[in-house]
Amino acid sequence: MADILDNLYELSNAHGPSGFEGQIRNIMRRELDPFCDNLETDGLGSLIGHFKGSDVSGPKVMMAAHMDEVGLMVKYITAEGYVKFQTLGGWLDQALINQRWIIHTKLGPVDGLTGIKTPHVMSADSRNQIFKRDGLFLDVGAASKEDAQERLGITPGDPVTPASKVSRMVGSQLLVGKAWDDRVGLAVMIEILNRLNSVNISSNLYVVATVQEEVGLRGAQTSSHQIRPAIGINLESGVAGDYPGTSQDESQEKLGKGPAIFLHDSSMIPNLDLRDLFVEIAEEEKIPVQFDVLSGYGEDGAEMQRSHDGVPSINISVPTRYLHSHNGIISLDDVARTVDLVVSVTKRLDSKTVNKLKSFT
Repeated sequence: MADILDNLYELSNAHGPSGFEGQIRNIMRRELDPFCDNLETDGLGSLIGHFKGSDVSGPKVMMAAHMDEVGLMVKYITAEGYVKFQTLGGWLDQALINQRWIIHTKLGPVDGLTGIKTPHVMSADSRNQIFKRDGLFLDVGAASKEDAQERLGITPGDPVTPASKVSRMVGSQLLVGKAWDDRVGLAVMIEILNRLNSVNISSNLYVVATVQEEVGLRGAQTSSHQIRPAIGINLESGVAGDYPGTSQDESQEKLGKGPAIFLHDSSMIPNLDLRDLFVEIAEEEKIPVQFDVLSGYGEDGAEMQRSHDGVPSINISVPTRYLHSHNGIISLDDVARTVDLVVSVTKRLDSKTVNKLKSFT
């Protein structure tokens, strides 16, 4: 059983784009197994662990974080051996250019590079344009389509992920790496169970590592249907806006200022009483929290919220810079404070509290 820093490194360095989460599921199964009374998967592949509380009739609390990362899929191979691709998740076209990738084939990993025309042969107008994804390709060093298929084992449908490794920024609490969306949520979930393992909670906690969040919140929909939770807590990577070019109107989160509570995104508005409970406990425990109001986004809490006859839900995030690219940045201080906050709230979610959260009188 690894500590949270080891988990952050392993989860970020591992590969699992939407629909291909097996490597991440294996890590989560290994890490959750010591704490959960049972582990199972739903029909889509989300991993569901049951952490039983002291009250067998206690409320079902669903805590989710998604396993998938944004990536690519092999679409076809040109006659010359170049690989055309389909994006998986929300990439900006300019984030795809001249990056290193790994194609996961039946014969093993294959390095690839999104090629870009050299400026020496481009017109002045072309140098200033954004290159659209439809015109991009992966150079895998193949001599032909047959070479790519037979020697390298590349097949249409193969998943592709960024080639990026975690490192710690010198003299800081900051980690740079890929796929913090949402591997940081998974690491937080593991540490929450580690902390709760030594205390009694009265709720029945269901921890869920979901699949296919980046392509439509699909795993959260199926797992919420299976669990039928009374309360939903989603653990996510937040949208830090503390760097040049991003305004406070676009995002209000900053690294190092604590976990963020989403007050609005394009997929959900949280239960206000649950929001107030988080804020109240944060104040009691002297845990700094931030708030974020986003016009876009979309996360698994939305599917928990609207499952069955409706579930009070909230999205708690670890601020993250540069989402949906080869490298993002998180703060270990924010990770620790997120764990502290969610552990403290989860301890309070007894039947009386949950019934109050579900009441609109």
